[in-house]
Amino acid sequence: QVQLVESGGGLVQAGGSLRLSCAASGRAFYSYIMGWFRQAPGKERDFVAAITRSSGATYYGDPVKGRFTISRDTAKNTVYLQMNSLKPEDTAVYYCAASSRFSTYFRDYDYWGQGTQVTVSS
Repeated sequence: QVQLVESGGGLVQAGGSLRLSCAASGRAFYSYIMGWFRQAPGKERDFVAAITRSSGATYYGDPVKGRFTISRDTAKNTVYLQMNSLKPEDTAVYYCAASSRFSTYFRDYDYWGQGTQVTVSS
């Protein structure tokens, strides 16, 4: 069992930056692939970014490539999502998730945080 708690969301103007954090507790955090997803009202939960266990290889959804960066600090059991050059269309609830295998599909993730709201004003 893994527990995930996100923080760092808020209201920011277009062009601004935010850093989301996801603190993990429970079973072997280092053994999971960690991902970030987001969900806007009336839309599906979309893949944002993921980072692998050992190599730390990163993957991004097309809408955020070049603007967002995912990282993990194994010693702190924490995953981060640095979001730069934010746009109004980035407005959504952002979720941290853990999976035993790599996937960009939200249903393949086993554990989820409660979500944190990010609102980007124009």
